Amino acid sequence: MSKTTLSRRGLLRTGAITGAGLALPTIFTASSARAFTNEPTGGSVTLGFNVPQTGPYADEGADELRAYELAVEHLNGGGDGGMLNTFSSKALEGNGILGKKVEYVTGDTQTKSDAARASAKSMIEKDGAVMITGGSSSGVAVAVQGLCQEAGVIFMAGLTHSNDTTGKDKKANGFRHFFDAYMSGAALAPVLAKQYGEDRKAYHLTADYTWGWTQEESIKAATEALGWETVETVKTPLAQTDFSSYIAPVLNSGADVLILNHYGGNMVNSLTNAVQFGLREKQVNGRNFEIVVPLFSRLMARGAGENIKGILGSTNWHWSLSDEGSKAFVKSFGTKYGFPPSQAAHTCYVQTLLYADAVQRAGSFDPCAVVEALEGGDSSLPGISSPANKGYLFDGLGNGQTLYRSADHQCFKDVLVVRGKENPTSEFDLLEVVEVTPVSQVWYEPDHPMFAGGSLGSCNPGA
Repeated sequence: MSKTTLSRRGLLRTGAITGAGLALPTIFTASSARAFTNEPTGGSVTLGFNVPQTGPYADEGADELRAYELAVEHLNGGGDGGMLNTFSSKALEGNGILGKKVEYVTGDTQTKSDAARASAKSMIEKDGAVMITGGSSSGVAVAVQGLCQEAGVIFMAGLTHSNDTTGKDKKANGFRHFFDAYMSGAALAPVLAKQYGEDRKAYHLTADYTWGWTQEESIKAATEALGWETVETVKTPLAQTDFSSYIAPVLNSGADVLILNHYGGNMVNSLTNAVQFGLREKQVNGRNFEIVVPLFSRLMARGAGENIKGILGSTNWHWSLSDEGSKAFVKSFGTKYGFPPSQAAHTCYVQTLLYADAVQRAGSFDPCAVVEALEGGDSSLPGISSPANKGYLFDGLGNGQTLYRSADHQCFKDVLVVRGKENPTSEFDLLEVVEVTPVSQVWYEPDHPMFAGGSLGSCNPGA
């Protein structure tokens, strides 16, 4: 593990405050002076950033690490402060967390659950990390979340999209800001029906692990509810690089839509193979053959090149958004690195700020006090009538008003439907936002069948 510190400078707290109408944040107090895992005793606190530095999601991991470094810089008072200036909560002051300088250690998940657990375990036991965050795989997220629950530290999930992360595998010590597969299906399916018709025949290729399974289930259910027929579903190994043998059977299946439930390098390779087989030039059932990628990002679009043009999908966030929080983050990230951030970078930066803010409001690093702060009491999203509509409500971090729901520790916010641009103006201008789907359309109850079977349980403070 490598350990890094960043210098502390004065934080500029100027600029517009998004969500100024929100109630001022509640300041929580730790319920007791009990001992807990890796309680910081000196002048610094260590966070653990566990990202895929190798493997099929390494591009996402590299951008996550950039965002974490930027978040640490801002928390310690460096740079221009970024989203600290737009965050509706004003608890953070740019002097670290509770006055302690933020340091961090890094690990490589390798996009493998066992490697990710070992990396997180080392950061907790050897480096004294009080919080673990990161990852671009839901298999990794579920594994590390379970470890953090056992160890008594907070897990702030990075890029994880499986329903299971805050469904059957949810834990009291774990929190997810990123959206999930159900939300992708709920946002994307109506757009697909409108663009391509309601009587399509779909063939699914699906990454064979928890994210792929729940993504397939979600988009399949959402499209079938609007009249689509599912012709075939085929699982593919996560380590697969050549998908030719999986694409060939699509040609004679009778399907007129190929849905690629793939992410990262897998999606780049499977889409490339599909285009090489001429699928985008085919006519089937009297209509143009279409390809859909339910979840993709700018990094994947860059890897896919020309092949991404016109492809529909969904995303958690995009650097072209014009709200004050997004503009502040894009400016800070671009100044430091020379290019705009990905959705992976965004969710990881935001998770770091949300953790720091919760500690600051709680007045303690005690994980159970942090859980209480992130669950937030009885704040709710407007326009949604549900007893589960309560938790920590915040704004100014790039997605509009967002609720960290106390029932399952899942964030609820608007979802973006995007399409690969036909005429991009730069290597970064690859996606256009087709629709901002309101949170009310992607809302579900905690006991929804796709999320059933698990329990948050109780917070574990560890030692």
